[in-house]
Amino acid sequence: MAREFQRGHKAKISDLTAGTDLYVGVQIAAPGLTFDISCFGLDAHEQLSDDRYFIFFNQPKSPEESIQLLGAQSGDTESFRVTLDRIPAAIQKLSFTATLDGSGQMSQIGPGYIRIVAGGEEVVRYAFTGSEFTTERAVMLGDFYLKDVWRFAAVGQGFDGGLDALLKNFGGEVAEEEAPPAAPAAAPGFAPPAQAAAPPAFGAPPAAPAPQPAPSFGAPSAPAPPPAAQQPMHAAPTIAAPLAPQAPHAPQAPSPYGQPQQPQFGQVPGQGAPPAAPFGQQAPAPFGQPAPAPYGQQPPVGMPPGAPQGVPQGVPATGAGLQAALQPYKETATGQRWTPQNQQLMRVDLTMGGAGVLARQGSMVMYQGKVDFGYKSAGFVGRAVGNATGQEMQLMRCTGRGQVFLAEEGSHLHPIELQGDAICVSAESVLAFDESLQYEVRRVEGHGIPGGALFTMQFQGTGTVIVKTHGTPVVLPVTPTTFADCNAVVAWSAASQVIVSSQVRLRRNAYPGHSGETVNLQFRGAPGNFIVVQPYEV
Repeated sequence: MAREFQRGHKAKISDLTAGTDLYVGVQIAAPGLTFDISCFGLDAHEQLSDDRYFIFFNQPKSPEESIQLLGAQSGDTESFRVTLDRIPAAIQKLSFTATLDGSGQMSQIGPGYIRIVAGGEEVVRYAFTGSEFTTERAVMLGDFYLKDVWRFAAVGQGFDGGLDALLKNFGGEVAEEEAPPAAPAAAPGFAPPAQAAAPPAFGAPPAAPAPQPAPSFGAPSAPAPPPAAQQPMHAAPTIAAPLAPQAPHAPQAPSPYGQPQQPQFGQVPGQGAPPAAPFGQQAPAPFGQPAPAPYGQQPPVGMPPGAPQGVPQGVPATGAGLQAALQPYKETATGQRWTPQNQQLMRVDLTMGGAGVLARQGSMVMYQGKVDFGYKSAGFVGRAVGNATGQEMQLMRCTGRGQVFLAEEGSHLHPIELQGDAICVSAESVLAFDESLQYEVRRVEGHGIPGGALFTMQFQGTGTVIVKTHGTPVVLPVTPTTFADCNAVVAWSAASQVIVSSQVRLRRNAYPGHSGETVNLQFRGAPGNFIVVQPYEV
């Protein structure tokens, strides 16, 4: 039975199917509108660094044929064949997109979907409707991305600018369209053959009554174009730069009678001399020589003669200016729900995923779009438990359609993605988390810890929790001899057993000569458990 995904849901491909030769089908339609459905093969920086992995109607397959465009079949507007174990290592993400060809908006589309079929059986489907969009002209439907193993994510993020905005987002260049050259016959496009054929070996879904026939794999000798909806051919961009007009040279004074005219230094024989400077102004320097300093002035100390005046020292020869200076700090958009902008700033895209976000009150530094902020009440029982255990969190709920930027006192932020597993984090170390996660106060075994840190928060489910640390943390495996200071430990795997280990039952620095390390946490657990420690103590 196929799993139904909502926007923002993710899963390992191995949890969906054991196969790696997959069929991806997209269904999207609207009255009077035409759509271009494409696949972008992106590198580790989520950029289109190799144009050969932009798979669309004019380039129907990648060089090694790990990604192939199959055409409309089995009720799908467009379909692809993806062979994961043949994708080169440089390609770490496949983004399936749909863009409007012509006027219109994504809010006009009817119910659609993107689905994955393995061995003839549909294993996952992400359904969407036009009510989820407004003025967008392009949308990222779903992603295959490599994170240890191949995974699938339902995205559903739109762009107002259409295909141009998508290409710029992925680091590509927009090609100008020009009329195709005259040819005896139009080049055939990639499409299913006219006659029926057996379903593909990798297991495309069975055809519905009277569908378009499924093509057999392997390049056909002469595939015929479909009879209707001929897509326009995009030609290579034309680059043309107007030639700058050259200023005419002033006529050179004639040489004495009977003597040939001698060219000046750096001047081509036969050309006129450079124009003379106006009265009271300095003559320009000969070609290839630096311009002298103005009369009565010397070049600044440390600058060579002829260096341009008025330009700040240290400015690079190229790329100077305000835009170049701000380029390293521009917003990072990855198409994911949670995106680190730097070590101290986190962005969450509320348009992805149905649930809202719970964040620490006062942690919002900026937001874009239509975002609502509401107070998250813990209730009487929650406040009582929080006050008694020291694990109270003052939270706000962020909902709507937009992006929210979160930070707190320059702390380092780390997104931890949970997929059904659990993690224990102190409430003081939590900045924000998906509202879909379940959380509760958990007691640590032992005889008490100085400062009352006897409890911790446990998060479990599917979603992301943002953990903040003082400095860059370190992750250590749990062994029978693993101990950590209770003020330095940030988080640990929920399956670990935590026991309070106290050498002396006195508070720190209780007497002269004391080491100050009286209480530690001892961790025990099976291989695979871990703890996260920060380089900081209270």
